[in-house]
Amino acid sequence: MTIRLRLTLWFSGILAAALIVLCVAIYFFVNMNTYADTKTQLRDQADSYDIVKYENGLNQIDLNIKRNSPFYEKDFYVQLVNYKEGVIKTSGELQINGIKFPIPEAKTNPDYGYKKAVLNTNAGEVAFLIYQKPIPNNTDGSLIGLLQVGTVVASEENYLAGLRVILILSSLICLIIAFTVGLFMARKALQPIERVVHATEKIHSGSDLSVRIPIEGPKDEIGHLVYTLNIMLSRIEMAYNGLDESYKAQRRFVSDASHELRTPLTTIRGNIELLQRMWSKTLEPDEAGDIVLALDAQRYELSNEAMQDIAAEARRMSTLVNDLLALARADAGYEMEKTTQPMLPIVEEVGRRAGLLPRNAEWRIGDLTALDGFQVYGNADYLQQLLFIFIENAFKYTPSGWIEMSATRRENQLGIIIKDTGIGMNPNEVPHIFDRFYRADESRGKTVGTGLGLSIAKWIIDEHRGSIEVTTMEEEGSTFVIWLPIDFSAQPASFIIEGTDRIED
Repeated sequence: MTIRLRLTLWFSGILAAALIVLCVAIYFFVNMNTYADTKTQLRDQADSYDIVKYENGLNQIDLNIKRNSPFYEKDFYVQLVNYKEGVIKTSGELQINGIKFPIPEAKTNPDYGYKKAVLNTNAGEVAFLIYQKPIPNNTDGSLIGLLQVGTVVASEENYLAGLRVILILSSLICLIIAFTVGLFMARKALQPIERVVHATEKIHSGSDLSVRIPIEGPKDEIGHLVYTLNIMLSRIEMAYNGLDESYKAQRRFVSDASHELRTPLTTIRGNIELLQRMWSKTLEPDEAGDIVLALDAQRYELSNEAMQDIAAEARRMSTLVNDLLALARADAGYEMEKTTQPMLPIVEEVGRRAGLLPRNAEWRIGDLTALDGFQVYGNADYLQQLLFIFIENAFKYTPSGWIEMSATRRENQLGIIIKDTGIGMNPNEVPHIFDRFYRADESRGKTVGTGLGLSIAKWIIDEHRGSIEVTTMEEEGSTFVIWLPIDFSAQPASFIIEGTDRIED
């Protein structure tokens, strides 16, 4: 719900409450004034009758009514109740119209007061206002009778009913008008904020921090907000430019250093291999076959061990430099060359070459038929590098058991599954394993590696518009599923239909 709508609803709710209070007050005031004169006339009419309470000393009521009233009896209806003898005397108008006022029981001790009642008459149901006056015994004050004087108030009731309709309809109309006007006014009042939001969205979508929000209108709270935002944008722009320059310099350094280090590392590795071959030639027997050149065997052993260490470190540094160069290309926005590639030959070649790598666990190649006949749009070299990263990673962290590569297919994607029975990892580590230089835990950190392989793998997957699924558990192994989109553009229509049918099967 927008702020504009919330404000309008709040104002409409407050107005509705005020209208309810006002309408109730108006109705109460009009109702009181409408019946005020009628009640006064009823009370005066009741007081105008002389009730003879005693005759011959008996507790009887003389039912002879003596009128000393200025009113016409046809406007008022009189009923006199004798509780002692159970006798009811009514005026002529009540008898003619077949009207009988409701009589309260004596034990309820009815008091002075007014009462509205809808009574059945010869003309149908009619609204009455009845004033009742109890008649007490002068001796002990006990109730001996009740005088009731009533009059028709149909016109008053109709008037009040019309007033209720008018108040309700006018309140609804006022609420509708207030809601509409409030919505318009809220929109008008919030337009400067909408302009601020629109301007900030343009800055976000365009990634241009030099854009500023135009200040329009008076220097009110919104104007102060815009001014503050512009100052904040200026500071953010300065900080971002500084970080961007630093990041660009860092990327240039990594790229340049990677290029510069590759040549000396290659030279070191070549010279080490040359020295190793020279030492091996030196230790070969002479023409006689039984005389070894004069060389201290211990010196050779130490020299050979040192050369092996140098060669191993040179290989590790070469791997690190190549990884850094790959990431530098990724940061620089390098776009690899892509063509339509049949996936099955690539995976089969990787499986064959992976079988030649050193490992402690069994290497298995599972069912790859899901790839048969399907192609992806990508770079074959990078796809092979991607698979080797996950396979070598599995070899490192699987001291025993097995590693298996298989394939699957779903809808318009091919999946290459690499599963191992190695040490696994905590599932909470999964979101971070593709971060650069991240090592999961101490036990995994003991394994030699640069911590960049999975970052490069993630970049290759993103470049191929793919995704990766990871399932792992400590001491139970890990399963990586690489999903790549199928390229149907190079397939004939009949093959696409056939492939779709196979997917549904």
